[in-house]
Amino acid sequence: MKASVSQQQLAHGLSVVSRAVSPRSTLPVLSNVLVATDEGRLRLSATNLELGISSWIGAQIQEEGAITVPARTFSDLIGALPNDTVHLDLNSKTQTLNVRCGTSVTDIKGIDAQEFPPMPVPDLRDGIDLNVADFKEMIQQVAFAASTDEARPVLQGVLLKVDNEMVTMAATDGFRVSIRKATLSQSGVNPLNAIIPARALNELARVATDGEQSVTMIVPPGRGQVLFHLKDIELVSQLIDGNFPPYDAIVPRSCKTATILSTSGFLKACKQAEIIARDGNNVVRLNIQPGSDRPGQVEISAQSEETGSSEIGVDATVNGPNLVIAFNVRFLREVLDVIKSPSVALETNANNTPGVIRPVGDENFLHVIMPMHLG
Repeated sequence: MKASVSQQQLAHGLSVVSRAVSPRSTLPVLSNVLVATDEGRLRLSATNLELGISSWIGAQIQEEGAITVPARTFSDLIGALPNDTVHLDLNSKTQTLNVRCGTSVTDIKGIDAQEFPPMPVPDLRDGIDLNVADFKEMIQQVAFAASTDEARPVLQGVLLKVDNEMVTMAATDGFRVSIRKATLSQSGVNPLNAIIPARALNELARVATDGEQSVTMIVPPGRGQVLFHLKDIELVSQLIDGNFPPYDAIVPRSCKTATILSTSGFLKACKQAEIIARDGNNVVRLNIQPGSDRPGQVEISAQSEETGSSEIGVDATVNGPNLVIAFNVRFLREVLDVIKSPSVALETNANNTPGVIRPVGDENFLHVIMPMHLG
């Protein structure tokens, strides 16, 4: 292999794929990144066998070839080079990659590319096209609610359902559920039901730029994998096997007290309350008070034996009876962070039943939070 490539493009490509490198693997090649020529471009690939990312960058190819080199060493080296042309020259006998840029010359010892796990080649004809900006927003509004507990693998994933022209994403950690829907631009799509690791979707949201109009999602039958194809990037992930909990069952069908607040005002109050609440199991009490001769109000209070107490009032429009209910303030903050509308609705029934948060004017997103015990 002989190739010349811009330092900036190479550094960017490595930043895209490096998150799929396996840091603690018994297979040394999984700590490496594959550098290969591919139809006049340079392909960089990394995988930990659960997640794989490939990135293609423009290059001048003088000789074809491929090598895997230690990901961290190669990334750090390229990041430290000047903004100039990088010349890559592979000695296939010694499996050494010579890297030249400006006055810098470095030899990196690698592992034969034949040992690198093969990356799947997608059949784009079976794919579902999704708008990048919309899909990224769906991921941001859902994936944060997935569990990080390895004891329950199904809850570490996001359920993705395609039915007719509707795509639904849902995630839950057992204490909250985030549900987002969107309409597909294409028709005649086969129904789909898959549990995708939240980590893989977060990586996709990270590497996909809004300048790319669409992302194609392919789920090859019987392979237990999902593949996302962008213009210069492909991401493949193992699917999670199992039954996703019937989350619809816990979504309240009605509410007794409907409260509408400013999204930014509610978020700011939660961030303030969290300073005290984080030393007291993250509990905040919401005292929802309808107004008769004045606007309604939600009093958000937190208390910690070690730190102290705080109380913040937020003006609100309240329809229904007064209610005191407690929530995990981190859960409130995280959902308010991903809501784009200026106003948000909080729907409640009793202090021991779930609350529902929805953006006002957007029917496609809802979030259910379990209440905490009122001590």
